[in-house]
Amino acid sequence: MCGICGEVTFDGSIASAAALGRITEAMAPRGPDAEGIVGRGRVMFGHRRLSIIDLSARAEQPMVDTQLGLTIVFNGCIYNYPDLKQTLEAEGYTFFAHSDTEVILKAYHAWGPSCVERFHGMFAFAILERDSGRVVLARDRFGIKPLYLAEAPGRLRFASSLPALIAGGDIDTDIDRVALHHYMSFHAVVPAPRTILTGVRKLPPATIRTIEPDGTSRDHVYWRVSYERSDDEIAMPADLWRERLLAALKRAVDRRMVADVPVGVLLSGGVDSSLIVALLAEAGQKDLKTFSIGFEAAHGEEGNEFVYSDIIAKEFGTDHHKIHVPSDRLMAALPGTVAAMNEPMVSYDNVGFYLLSEEVSKHIKVVQSGQGADEIFGGYHWYPPLAQTDDPLAEYARVFFDRDHAKMGRHISSEYMLDEDPSFAYVRDHFGLPGASDPVDKALRIDSTVMLVEDPVKRVDSMTMAWGLEARVPFLDHELVELAARIPPDHKLRDGGKGILKDVARMVVPSEVIDRKKGYFPVPALKYISGPTLDLCKDVLSSDRAKERGLFRRDYLDQLFDDPSAHITPLRGNELWQVALLEMWLQTNGV
Repeated sequence: MCGICGEVTFDGSIASAAALGRITEAMAPRGPDAEGIVGRGRVMFGHRRLSIIDLSARAEQPMVDTQLGLTIVFNGCIYNYPDLKQTLEAEGYTFFAHSDTEVILKAYHAWGPSCVERFHGMFAFAILERDSGRVVLARDRFGIKPLYLAEAPGRLRFASSLPALIAGGDIDTDIDRVALHHYMSFHAVVPAPRTILTGVRKLPPATIRTIEPDGTSRDHVYWRVSYERSDDEIAMPADLWRERLLAALKRAVDRRMVADVPVGVLLSGGVDSSLIVALLAEAGQKDLKTFSIGFEAAHGEEGNEFVYSDIIAKEFGTDHHKIHVPSDRLMAALPGTVAAMNEPMVSYDNVGFYLLSEEVSKHIKVVQSGQGADEIFGGYHWYPPLAQTDDPLAEYARVFFDRDHAKMGRHISSEYMLDEDPSFAYVRDHFGLPGASDPVDKALRIDSTVMLVEDPVKRVDSMTMAWGLEARVPFLDHELVELAARIPPDHKLRDGGKGILKDVARMVVPSEVIDRKKGYFPVPALKYISGPTLDLCKDVLSSDRAKERGLFRRDYLDQLFDDPSAHITPLRGNELWQVALLEMWLQTNGV
């Protein structure tokens, strides 16, 4: 929906309007429709607006309610804001706008920070209490909307974008060695609160942070998903789970249609996005705009799945747009793609989402997307082996980690190498948390609350918002996720994965889209690095700045340059692209 930022000081100094101006300007693509900065003394908020709900000037931000003594900047969408507004009106509140932003303000005044527990949506916001001087930050349950933090003596800055914080200046840009280890082993996942930069952190999902005027703060985690289930739920037959799941999916998809502009769908041709289209069509949506993208084939690997998206578009009569990207355009888009990344993100399909979002934004402002279904319903290949192993932690690391700790020592320079293995320890500790006893449940929980947040969800938000396009993810409806967590793993793992979800899909989606090999967003040119892509990777890793930084061992880089296709990770990633992308992102952001 938008980009938000702010500065709060704790040493008696005035918040910097110049810094906030630079941060706000850096987020212009996230909010092309309007901008604003509001500040007084030690607190200043900035905002870039993408108009989705209440398109009038009354809904512009930062929003100040002088009667309540509250100021807010907000990014996201509260899908149930009309119902909450009615509840608040019944309690005597009056409204000057028709926006979800104002509903958050009134809800905070009525119910305090716990108001977030009533919200169905994706959000990151900051609220200033005028009378107490307190600032409250909050982020949605799955971290769909980002919130980055940069602390310095006597000061805190926050923003929807990490590069925007860098643009504000005075950031410690040293490499966080633990985050580097995560990036290189945990498939580029860097769990909150860390980022690759020592001086920037991120507010964890489902967290409220209350910051007092003296700079002291406290965090409250307001939501956790539980994979515990009753005896009745364990014994419940598949047909009853299917009925409950279908009802929950319908609610999730319907909720995400709230907007004062049209809402479309990113249609890959897979089960997940096809199911979204089918449910919207069943609910009576007419002239639904759908969008698919494809690339040139490379090394015998097909670069699109148009055959399946065409089936869905024809079946449900959508206004379908197919976008074919030649390889030369792919290369031309790489700098913009990297610049749009909030953090280094290694997945090949970043450039696909970037180019898709560019085209979609010419037609529409809001789309629904199918991210999250694999992590919620067990669609990945590493889940079934976990049901059979005596050591789920080792098995998970074997199939998910790009490299183990010993191999890490042969790849990164000794200056950045750690004695201990923080990535394996992180997964071990997460697996040990209460609320999930089954090995598959443990993996689903870390994938849905950590990996999903720090890879697919972040990827979609970064690439869509680079073009002023808002993406909504119905599979991350928190009530749907809570229901899915209670479904026993065997219902999810059957039928090649996502079994129970496929049962629901068979009720509304053509079978040829369901009964096929699982597809991924194909970008073959970045998986099989050669030609111009190889030259690009060599250039960035051989640059003076890369040599000065010295992240990677020279002998390792030489091996990658000599035969890039010989260094593929267990998740089919290319190691050369992984290390080149990190250096590329750092240089793009002036680090």
